[in-house]
Amino acid sequence: MYLQIVNDVHVLQLQQAVDALVAWAKEWQLSISVNKCCVLNVGKVTYDTYFSIDGIALPIVDSVRDLGVTVSRDLSPSLHINNIVAKAHKRTAAIYRAFRSRNVDLLIRAYLTYVRPLVEHDSVIWSPYTVKDIDAIEAVQRRFTKRLLNFSALPYAERLKRLSLPSLELRRLHTDLIYCYKILFGFIDVPADGFFENAPLSITRGHNFKLYKNRTTATVRAKFFSERIVSVWNNLPGSVDFSTLASFIRTVKTVDFSKYLKYS
Repeated sequence: MYLQIVNDVHVLQLQQAVDALVAWAKEWQLSISVNKCCVLNVGKVTYDTYFSIDGIALPIVDSVRDLGVTVSRDLSPSLHINNIVAKAHKRTAAIYRAFRSRNVDLLIRAYLTYVRPLVEHDSVIWSPYTVKDIDAIEAVQRRFTKRLLNFSALPYAERLKRLSLPSLELRRLHTDLIYCYKILFGFIDVPADGFFENAPLSITRGHNFKLYKNRTTATVRAKFFSERIVSVWNNLPGSVDFSTLASFIRTVKTVDFSKYLKYS
């Protein structure tokens, strides 16, 4: 439940919405876990106003974990990234302790099953944009592959090549592009015009599904999914096949995106 608050009237509206939820829950004999509820102020301007559920005041927090993603009041992904990276490093250490075998194929399979999903879950929402955060996530895969038998002396790029592994940064970019395709072509039940605007028709190179690039002044907005992906999407080469989702996924993974990446 959320609302853009710019005055005290909006504060009252949000509390009334909470009260309506409480009344509905009581009517249907459902209990609300108040201890799991809190208030998160997003943005620079905050209101020193407390909200309550059934007379119990809700705590105001600086961050909250929602559907597996830690959201902070400044919408920076750094806190979430720190959390998932710490978990991923612990899990990689557990894999090396649990398996006596040092068979590379076995360890890579364990990594792909138990570690990589930790640092990729919902990346469309929290994809990093600072060098520090990008490095922190990539370090999970870099450190894991360095511990593999006969791989410690090889550069990271060479290790990825021999293991046929893309960098985590590249996988996030692929995920963004595929998600963009799904939104634009109706594979996801969300309104495309809520995220993107088609570019005006003009005689240009490339494909026929280009998007309008908005001008943004706020860093958080500029790095949001619907903004950050537009330039890459518009510059997709003619070799990308838009006819089907399967064809798009297959062909987009053959494109060289090195100019957009630190780890290609």
